[in-house]
Amino acid sequence: MRITCLRDRQRAGERLQAIAGRTEGGRMREEEARVAAILAEVRERGDAALLDFSERFDGLRPDPLRVPPERLAQAWHDCPEPLRRALDLAHDRILEFHHRQMPADLAVVGPHGERLGRRWRPVQRAGIYVPGGRASYPSTVLMNAIPARVAGVERLVMVTPPGPGGEPNATVLAAAHRAGVQEVIRVGGAQAIGALAYGTETVPAVDVISGPGNLYVTLAKKAVYGTVGIDSLAGPSEVLVIADHTAIPAQVAADLMAQAEHDPLAAAILITTSEALAAAVPAAIEAQLERHPRAAITLQALNDWGLIVVCDDLAEAAALSDRFAPEHLELLVEDPESLAGRIIHAGAIFLGQWSPEAVGDYLAGPNHTLPTSGTARFAGALSVETFLRHTSLIHFNRAALEATGAAVVTLAESEGLHSHAESVRQRLGIQES
Repeated sequence: MRITCLRDRQRAGERLQAIAGRTEGGRMREEEARVAAILAEVRERGDAALLDFSERFDGLRPDPLRVPPERLAQAWHDCPEPLRRALDLAHDRILEFHHRQMPADLAVVGPHGERLGRRWRPVQRAGIYVPGGRASYPSTVLMNAIPARVAGVERLVMVTPPGPGGEPNATVLAAAHRAGVQEVIRVGGAQAIGALAYGTETVPAVDVISGPGNLYVTLAKKAVYGTVGIDSLAGPSEVLVIADHTAIPAQVAADLMAQAEHDPLAAAILITTSEALAAAVPAAIEAQLERHPRAAITLQALNDWGLIVVCDDLAEAAALSDRFAPEHLELLVEDPESLAGRIIHAGAIFLGQWSPEAVGDYLAGPNHTLPTSGTARFAGALSVETFLRHTSLIHFNRAALEATGAAVVTLAESEGLHSHAESVRQRLGIQES
């Protein structure tokens, strides 16, 4: 293993910038063109295109595309009892937390009796993308379906790639049943995003698409944005650990590897004030890689996108972390609460030894769909609001318009918009000056 270790702050900052931009490059334009062609075919040919692309990319034609609802119930029934209990626990904790996110409508009475407000309403249809491929993700089902249900979405449609036998992963189907999803479509990739955006004979067009995926899924979401809403443009997963002398090397190693095992493009970064920890963690990683079932993926990610930085103090560590704006930030330090107060940019912060990032992935309660690739500077986690839209309410009475109308006319005239001004004059009998 050749994980990079740096002690120079400028070089560390440059390396962090390179890691954040690891999915950029000239290849992107070629992939965008391929995605655009896939989306155009789905829009034109509907289900036929979905079947053809599934055969081309997955080696099978999932006909029918829709999974029978009874298959979802059967998957839940067949789930081993310990797994069913774990899914129940995760479901209930996520549901409870997201219920607390529901925004309240706003109603204000102005100084002249005018009534102003903002009301929240759910979108009517939401599409959820659940990845397949290297691993199955029942947690993604819960983290996307539950906020949509809490928001009050009428119709949830889940798309997920079929496995080698033509069926989606059984645990994914069980999680869908537990989360109240009734419509599951056996299709993945950019073509699945196109189906949700444009609609086909089997797949209804939706208003919002959420859920992570590979590069093609992300580019497809980017391309259809505007036709539908999207949650975010998720990149490969990443964790940044800030640790001091109190951190345990084996725990730090496991936490870095927990991200690296996701994907060869996953990033795992340690920023520490302890030279001893920086020296001990690579050996701990090597020990845990032995007989690791995903060793090849984990090792590639650590070699390409792993980084250890030794800092003089935690203030410097926090500044470097904010420069990176990590998706997941772990604070394995003596006083995590104090350090958390210094952090400005992070998707989720995990405080202390007993809060490994894995609990956030599965059942802590807050959503695990988080901003990546530096977008935590301006974005946050998927939430109930992802599936809601707000509408402004404005109800002026005569007194309010009389009190403010002259100002409206003045502002409209300053912009050269005659009829804007006239719409007020007509009501108040104001003569044009």
